[in-house]
Amino acid sequence: MPNTRPRQARRESTTGTAPTLAAVVPATDAPPTLERCVAALRASSSPPDELVVVKSPPGAGPAAARNAGAAEVSAEVIAFVDSDVEVHRDALERVRRAFAADPRLAAVFGSYDDRPADPRPVSRFRNLLHHHVHTSSPGPAETFWAGLGAIRRDVFAAAGGFDAERFGEAAIEDIELGMRLSAGGASIALDPEIRGTHLKSWSLVEMVRTDLRRRGIPWVRLQLESRRASAALNLGWCHRLSALASVAAAYAVARRRPPALAAALGGLVALNGRFYALLRSQGGLALAAIGVPLHVIHHLVAVAAVIVGGLAHVLAPARARRAP
Repeated sequence: MPNTRPRQARRESTTGTAPTLAAVVPATDAPPTLERCVAALRASSSPPDELVVVKSPPGAGPAAARNAGAAEVSAEVIAFVDSDVEVHRDALERVRRAFAADPRLAAVFGSYDDRPADPRPVSRFRNLLHHHVHTSSPGPAETFWAGLGAIRRDVFAAAGGFDAERFGEAAIEDIELGMRLSAGGASIALDPEIRGTHLKSWSLVEMVRTDLRRRGIPWVRLQLESRRASAALNLGWCHRLSALASVAAAYAVARRRPPALAAALGGLVALNGRFYALLRSQGGLALAAIGVPLHVIHHLVAVAAVIVGGLAHVLAPARARRAP
């Protein structure tokens, strides 16, 4: 677990002194993108005062790795950066400014940019979808994202960090932490101008598996356990109506009803005009066209997660249902 501590002068902001900042990168799976991630952090316009890369124990989940890294630092703010994220040069400077400008701010997180590293359609779709969702929802948030997100160290310690016992592998450990913070009255903000390039390559199978098993089902169970209905990020009414349109499209295909299919897909595109405009601007009509079936699959997986997650919650022993 190497720990480098470059000296960093404290920067002045219009409202206060910028806090000291540590960057923590979970890398227990020996990621091939780690070198690019670390190089970008060191090349930042406001590099971290401490940089911790957590490489052991091998195979430990990101929740445990981030907790271990956080325990090694003394900076006022901890910036968590995934090992497959290449931060923009000004990302950490924007983080410092956010905390300096608002002493009550507990956490802030950013977004992937619109230039994903992998040019293949599935990767571009998946990364641009994340970019679109985050850039469409700036301001106060009730969740957290640890791909490129920062939190005051004292707030993180008081919350007990990430729940590594529950989330032994990559899942929604950051969302769960954000829910606990939000429930306790902590102020969290989404600033989509805090950006990084995602270096991850997605296959269709991996996208479905991740969205269902690692994110969708755990998220549904968490919502049911906490008894809180959320409309944050991709849970707004537009996304729910899009899921309904996707189900209608699947039904039309099964029943061999082309007019109904056209109507359902037309509704999906109309509901998500800005997203499809983004796909077209980044990959032309070809990417926008491929994005339609991929979007349908994405929403069908979300519907499946609601069903499976709901059943898992009902069938789980009462003692295993833990509210965040």
